[in-house]
Amino acid sequence: MTIILFILIFGVIVLSHEFGHFIVAKKNGIHVVEFAIGMGPTLLHIDRGGTKYSIKLLPFGGACMFEGEEGLSGIEEEDTDRQKHGGVYREAGREAEGAFLPAKDQGGSFLEASVWTRIATIFAGPFVNLMMGFLIALILVAYRGTDLPVIQMVSEDSAAEEAGLMAGDVITRMNGEKIHVYREVRLNSMLNSDGKDFTISYLRDKKEYSVVLTPRYSEEDDRYYIGLMGVGEYMPCKGFSIIKYGFYESEYVLKNTIKSLQMLVTGKLGKDDVSGPVGVASYVGETYESVKEYGFLTVLMTMLELVVILSINLGIMNLLPLPALDGGRLVFMFFEVIRGKPVPPEKEGLVHMAGLILFFLLMIFVMYNDIMRLIR
Repeated sequence: MTIILFILIFGVIVLSHEFGHFIVAKKNGIHVVEFAIGMGPTLLHIDRGGTKYSIKLLPFGGACMFEGEEGLSGIEEEDTDRQKHGGVYREAGREAEGAFLPAKDQGGSFLEASVWTRIATIFAGPFVNLMMGFLIALILVAYRGTDLPVIQMVSEDSAAEEAGLMAGDVITRMNGEKIHVYREVRLNSMLNSDGKDFTISYLRDKKEYSVVLTPRYSEEDDRYYIGLMGVGEYMPCKGFSIIKYGFYESEYVLKNTIKSLQMLVTGKLGKDDVSGPVGVASYVGETYESVKEYGFLTVLMTMLELVVILSINLGIMNLLPLPALDGGRLVFMFFEVIRGKPVPPEKEGLVHMAGLILFFLLMIFVMYNDIMRLIR
């Protein structure tokens, strides 16, 4: 069941990402050579309208390959001859089976499209991931409601108690950042693990107050606490509030992703806080085991929550300005907008290839770390 759920969840996320690239490319006349789900050797494929739709052996990642695009990966050995023309071949109408014409003579090359069309095509993948996260968040909020940032309990002799915070106070801001759901309170508390002072604004009897907290250090847990306990106040969502809190739900996941990346860079999170496909699959399995006794609907909603988290994560990660990622490709395209001419494709291809190699090395390290964590 863990494997099935992981493949379904990851498949939906990757499919939506690649579909974003695919649909914008098609709408702008760019020929899509191959639309692939997974990596490695091809298990199944069909050819429709000059595009090869394939399912690969390994259920990690996917690809939407465009005609004339440099640095294509995953092309099988029998396609090697196609690469000599800077792209691929496309079937030539009524020609005999197996007869192909150079793609450059057929038009529809990615490199021949305008720079803004290419930007839109590349950006569409992460954008669809972010939008899918938002749309599924609407379903979740409509089903389960939300958690308002209302304090339920304050620990005795804590920083929160000393500052005068009380149960029933509604937290509105932390260090100037707006707070919409209680999970943001927990997230900001975790980020303030170095014990620095920070400001909390809150509502009490419809009046807004502001206090400065100095978190207290716990030797037992080796971290700082502000002293707020429990969860937020539950509120069912109907009508417009579904859209409102669906947005806040997806915004929370987006903030969590960005701030987690910041914590990795600053060293607040380590290698054991990062998971690859093996770690994600393990987490999916553990989550399923913990909720399966509550019935199908609970399992479905829990899995959809994971889809929101992973989809928004994938969208943000792909927008990072790193070689081989969509963000890295967008950097080259915006550089083209500024300088008025593109970087030579072969040079850009070398940069992305180097990034791809580093990415695979990182992936191997993360997978190894995941496996070692599982067998400890």
